[in-house]
Amino acid sequence: MFNYFIGLQWKSFFRSASFKTEIWFKILMALGALYFILVFLSLGFGSYFIIEEAGLGDPLRVINRFMIYYLAFDLVFRYMLQKMPVTNIKPLLYLPFKKSQVVNYSLGKTVVSFFNLAHAFFFVPFSVVLLTKDYPLAQVVGWHLAMMALFYCNNFINIMVNNKDGVFYVLAALFIVAGASQYYQWFDITVYTQPIFDFFYDMPWTALIPWVALALLYVAAFTYFKKHMYLDGGLAQKQTEAKTENLEWLDRFGNLGTFLKNDIKLIKRNKRSRTAVITGFFFIFYGLLFFTSAIEVYDNAYWKIFAGIFVTGGFLFSFGQYVPSWDSSYYPLMMSQNIKYREYLTSKWYLVIIATVISTILASFYLYFGWEAYAAVLVGAIYNVGINSYLVLWGGAYVKTPIELTSNKKAFGDKQAFNAKTLLLTLPKLALPIAIYALGHLLIGPVAGYLFVAAFGLLGFVFKERVFRMIEGIYKKEKYKTLLAYKQK
Repeated sequence: MFNYFIGLQWKSFFRSASFKTEIWFKILMALGALYFILVFLSLGFGSYFIIEEAGLGDPLRVINRFMIYYLAFDLVFRYMLQKMPVTNIKPLLYLPFKKSQVVNYSLGKTVVSFFNLAHAFFFVPFSVVLLTKDYPLAQVVGWHLAMMALFYCNNFINIMVNNKDGVFYVLAALFIVAGASQYYQWFDITVYTQPIFDFFYDMPWTALIPWVALALLYVAAFTYFKKHMYLDGGLAQKQTEAKTENLEWLDRFGNLGTFLKNDIKLIKRNKRSRTAVITGFFFIFYGLLFFTSAIEVYDNAYWKIFAGIFVTGGFLFSFGQYVPSWDSSYYPLMMSQNIKYREYLTSKWYLVIIATVISTILASFYLYFGWEAYAAVLVGAIYNVGINSYLVLWGGAYVKTPIELTSNKKAFGDKQAFNAKTLLLTLPKLALPIAIYALGHLLIGPVAGYLFVAAFGLLGFVFKERVFRMIEGIYKKEKYKTLLAYKQK
């Protein structure tokens, strides 16, 4: 039966209208996966010797000390990025399949997710190194099995809380507060969590505890999805108290104001769009990797420009690049109305511009790391407003995967697409500003490099009308392909 389900999904993949975009997306994901595999392998083989040379103590105990952060970050990372496998259950409900088989197949696909297997590329070589250093075999195996069970527990916890924003907010907040408290020596949570992980090593039989917890979580997930696997259950709408928001102050902008009101309501009311806003907010802290000299390889001016682009462009990248997919559920209706593409695109443009300005203001704390750090943030913001804001709208015309606003990677959820054209448009978003800075830096000096990037961004305002006419023409050309793609399930 599992082979039959795999065959159906294989045919669905090759026969879908988005096959060409899917294949490019899969290639890109494979390259990304290869990169992370190499990183995990290098850390797995090298962590023991790095910790030992640093004189931090027993490498295994050091790893156990910070394991709570590893697990917490893994869970948050899964919630933000892990896509739950898609199983179209509607055609199967009236066929002679047991519901348990369908649910087991869907949950089973999460087990072989890269988010689970990637950890093995760290723990397997690290455990091998421990054995070569004469650590007891039984204790190392017990510890290793316990760690892998905990990460699989994260997998099913993510499935169970995937559509519960409150749980994510609380966990992310606790993760940040605990890390900050330990950094500033207010409270060290590892004092209480390290003995738990040490326990798995000191008493190998205790590895059974996380495996029992894993079995219980699997049963809970299985029971939940089997219970809700009904056609009317999937179609039923959740009844909530109706609330109206007029946002009358936007009426002064005419049709543009109408589009802006729709976008604001879309962001406030839907899970997927709120996740884009949260992602954009966390991008603000991305610069800490580059401006604090925490990572030596990033401690140069070129990487600072790269960081400035991301710090101020979080919302621009997470939301802007999926225009018009955000409106996919009612896009055919919009296209049947007397709506001008220029007004529609302009409203999206203003939205990402406002978000970029807000991100720049929130990122003012980078002044603490020196004027160069905040200069990189400012010129990154100018480049995002003047250049990248157009590029994300341009690239959005080629992203033809509909977005389910009310879900975010649910167990029977949705997926996103990527293609060669959007990949090519990524180069001027990220590589071009670094090249422009390098030109000014090498010819004159660092200040000239910043001025060159800012000047290039300001040129975007000069050619705004011409660029918008070009983007409008692309959207009109892709209109019917987009409408057809949004009909695909």
